[in-house]
Amino acid sequence: MLRGASAKHLRKAQALNILFIEDDPMNRRVVRDMLDVAGASMAEAASAEEGLAQIDAQDFDFVLVDLRMPGMDGFEAIGRIRARTDSKAEIPIVVVTADAAVDLKERCLKLGADEVLFKPVAMDQLFDAIGRILARRAGDDGIIG
Repeated sequence: MLRGASAKHLRKAQALNILFIEDDPMNRRVVRDMLDVAGASMAEAASAEEGLAQIDAQDFDFVLVDLRMPGMDGFEAIGRIRARTDSKAEIPIVVVTADAAVDLKERCLKLGADEVLFKPVAMDQLFDAIGRILARRAGDDGIIG
């Protein structure tokens, strides 16, 4: 059960439309189950190329992206999203990765990711990250209450 800030962030996630770009179907299912709890909808892309095509075709409130995928990796996908010339360049991006390289978080943030989460991701971590991004975009101090 989520408590405190995590529970408040979960309520903020209701009705969000989220794209998860992840090559592992089990990881997609785990995150889908978490988002279902909040009432958020989740589209899935098994590759970065597929994810970018979905971003072209529809609007998303958030993009979750793995870094290590066959073909185009998550780093390049983030760069391509941020290089867009339309409003979709500003989609909040949360990296979800098992890569624990020392400088990884800094590298992702410099590329334009809003948050970086390390697998295995717990439900409270996911909703806290979403809540922090929503709070920053709303211009407050990150505390939703």
